[in-house]
Amino acid sequence: MAVPLQVEPTGRAFETADTKPVAGRSLWRIAWSRLRKDKVALGSAAFVVLVALVAILAPVICAILGVTPDDPDYTALNLTTAMPAGSFGGISAHHLFGVEPTNGRDVLARVVYGARVSLLVATLATLLSVVLGTVLGLVSGYVGGWLGGLIARLMDLMLAFPVLLFAIAIVAVIPDSAFGLSGGTLRLGILIFIIGFFSWPYIGRIVRGQVLSLKEKDFIAAARGTGAGPIRIMSHELLPNLVAPILVYTTLMIPTNILFEAALSYLGVGVRPPTASWGDMLSTAASGFYRVDPMYMVVPGVAIFLTVLAFNLLGDALRDAFDPRGG
Repeated sequence: MAVPLQVEPTGRAFETADTKPVAGRSLWRIAWSRLRKDKVALGSAAFVVLVALVAILAPVICAILGVTPDDPDYTALNLTTAMPAGSFGGISAHHLFGVEPTNGRDVLARVVYGARVSLLVATLATLLSVVLGTVLGLVSGYVGGWLGGLIARLMDLMLAFPVLLFAIAIVAVIPDSAFGLSGGTLRLGILIFIIGFFSWPYIGRIVRGQVLSLKEKDFIAAARGTGAGPIRIMSHELLPNLVAPILVYTTLMIPTNILFEAALSYLGVGVRPPTASWGDMLSTAASGFYRVDPMYMVVPGVAIFLTVLAFNLLGDALRDAFDPRGG
C-alpha cells in the first residue's frame, strides 16, 4: 500500500518514495506505443521509406550501376530476334533486372525512374485531395445549411463521375503547351490535377462526418461562448482533432493513386514516352513481349504490388493504432 503524503513543519507536502506522479499521454503517444509493437507496420513503413529514397536517389543509383533509363544497349540483345540475350530477360552483372526487348534499355533503371513518376503523381495528387477534402468537409459539416447541403451533393456528384473516361478525353485533346507548361511536364500536371481533383470527395465525406460529431461536443460550445468565430473554431478546435483520421486516410489514398496513375499509363494516357513509368512498362509488356520475355512484365508488376501493399498495410496499422475499436 502506498505511503500517504506527509507534511513537513513548514506546511509543504512532499512525496515519499512510493508515490509516483501520474503523467497523461496524448493520442499520438498512445498511437505510437501501439504502432511500434506492430512488426508488419514497421516493416511496411521501412519499405515505403526505402522506395521513397530509391525514387529520390534514382540518378545516383543509376550512375553507380553505370546504367541509364533511356539509352539503349544493343549489345545485350540477340541481333537475330531483337530479344534480350541470355535467360530471365537478359539478367547479368551489368543489367541486374535484365533489359527491354527491341531497344535494350536497362529495366532496373526504368523501374527506379518509374518510381519517381508514380510517387510524385500519387503524392501530389493525394496532397491536392487532402487539402480540398479537408477544407470543404469542414465547411460542409460545421456551417451546414444550404452551403453544407450543396457541398454534400457536390461530393455525391463527383463520386458518380466517370473519372477514367474524363481523363482519357482530356488527355486526348490537350495541346502541346498550356498554362506555361509543355511536353511531359504538362502531362504530369494534368494527371496530378485529374487524380487529385476527383478524389477529394472521399476524404471530404470522412471529414464531414467527423465534424458533424465533434461540433456537438462541449469544447466547441465553450469556444462559441468565448466569442470564437466559425473560422477560428474550424482551424483551432476542429482541425487538430481531425489530424489523425486525415493522416490515416492519406496513407490509404496514396496506393490508390499509384494504381490510378499506372492504369492511365497502361491505357496510353499517362506520361509520354520515353519517360519511365511502371504502368507504361506493363502496357508495353502486355502488347506481346510477355510471351517471350516474362521478366519485362514481372519486374514492374512486382514493384507496383509491393509498394501498394506496403502503403495499405501501413494505413491499416495507423487506423488500428489511432482507433483500435474501429477496426
